[in-house]
Amino acid sequence: MDLKTTRYEVADGVAVVTLSRPKRRNAWTGRMHTEYRWILREADHDPAVRVIVVTGDPEGNAFCAGADLQALEGHSAKGGYDSGTPEDIAEPGHGVDPAFDATFAYHFGIGKPVIAAINGAAAGVGLVLAAFADLRFCAPGVKFTAAHGRFNFPTEFGLSWVLPRIVGLTHANDILLSSRVFTAEEADRMGFLNRIVPSERLMDEVTAYARALAASVAPGSARESKRQIYRDLHRDAAASVRAAEALLVEMSKTADYKEGVKAWMDKRPPVWTG
Repeated sequence: MDLKTTRYEVADGVAVVTLSRPKRRNAWTGRMHTEYRWILREADHDPAVRVIVVTGDPEGNAFCAGADLQALEGHSAKGGYDSGTPEDIAEPGHGVDPAFDATFAYHFGIGKPVIAAINGAAAGVGLVLAAFADLRFCAPGVKFTAAHGRFNFPTEFGLSWVLPRIVGLTHANDILLSSRVFTAEEADRMGFLNRIVPSERLMDEVTAYARALAASVAPGSARESKRQIYRDLHRDAAASVRAAEALLVEMSKTADYKEGVKAWMDKRPPVWTG
């Protein structure tokens, strides 16, 4: 695919996806969503990729400033919402669990950890994107908002499901019912962020974390652990235990299990095959 609104780079097991519409503060469009989903599918299928990092073009001074206002004007002129995506859009993460087969929920079906490196404002769909990542690192002073209230929209793309599970019902109600602006420091206190990192070190720290994860955690373990986490949001404790026991039996037969044990005994880094 010809990437016009994103960039995609892979190095040392880490794929970096950059939302890149700097003149529009990396605002979201149907074209960007189409490219983003295509990139995620490519990264998920690429054995060289172990971790995915999503960030905003620093020249845009935002992670993602939400839906492009010109697109919102277009929706208003047409008298209804239009996603701006083609019918044959890529479907990353689909087919793993029916609960993941929807817009942005597809992140949960992707078999690799997704880290949001939030280097600027995250509004509307930008907040959605951060919320559906597995881990969130953020620069100080970044501003967040759900934004939907000011446009007479509903809570967007499952935020009403995912936010209470991250920050609890009280904080989620504050964010979603008010559509107010809140800061990275507030988000950190709420438990939305994994850590705040000085702006000049954000990408270095995120990529170092991602590389360490890629090197130390077996790909199969990362994949299955992630799927367990999100499936278990719908399961009771006994079902979770039974599923984990079945996976333990299955995964103990793999080459990476043997390699993990041998590397530990030999006191050397493991060489994963995936």
